[in-house]
Amino acid sequence: MAGKRRRRSTTSRRTQDHFGKRARAEGFAARSVYKLEEIDRRVHLFRRGQRVLDLGAYPGSWTQYAADKVGREGKVLGLDIQPPPAGLPKNAEMRQVDVRTVTPDELGGPGSFDLVMSDMAPATTGQKSVDQYRSFELFMRALEIARGVLAPGGRFVGKIFQGADFPEAKKAVAAAFAETRVIRPEATRAESYELFLVGLGFH
Repeated sequence: MAGKRRRRSTTSRRTQDHFGKRARAEGFAARSVYKLEEIDRRVHLFRRGQRVLDLGAYPGSWTQYAADKVGREGKVLGLDIQPPPAGLPKNAEMRQVDVRTVTPDELGGPGSFDLVMSDMAPATTGQKSVDQYRSFELFMRALEIARGVLAPGGRFVGKIFQGADFPEAKKAVAAAFAETRVIRPEATRAESYELFLVGLGFH
């Protein structure tokens, strides 16, 4: 059904302009890097030498940030259905892979990574309940991969659209990790209903 598009507030536009301009100035591929930066600041996701798996990595801003945080001793592997972008850091790699079909064993199996992160989102349809459920499916897929590749004590962060299935997703994270956090970063667009679920201390 056609309808009028809701106008964004002036404050919302200014916020988005700020993060977009900052990303370009600092050499990041997308403004979404500042969501990860805030999550990291609040829960201390990264440490030097970590092995990080980035699901839905294109265009690469999360991969860039993670590669810097883990240092030369660490390694970041990004997966996405899009071809890898040019100019990734030396300690980062991106493969063109469908996350929906890859298996944990293909990624090295249990203990292969210290952190799994997912900024995956579905192609939206405009039907809120449909988009929320598709986001839930992607989130649960990311969590399934995390459970199959994380080392004991490992960490997980995944994006999900808040909807009817959100409590189930949160419960699934709580079952696999010692601590669960729900974060909505400042860089999230004002009209978005996305949240990030964080799991710390993989069992």
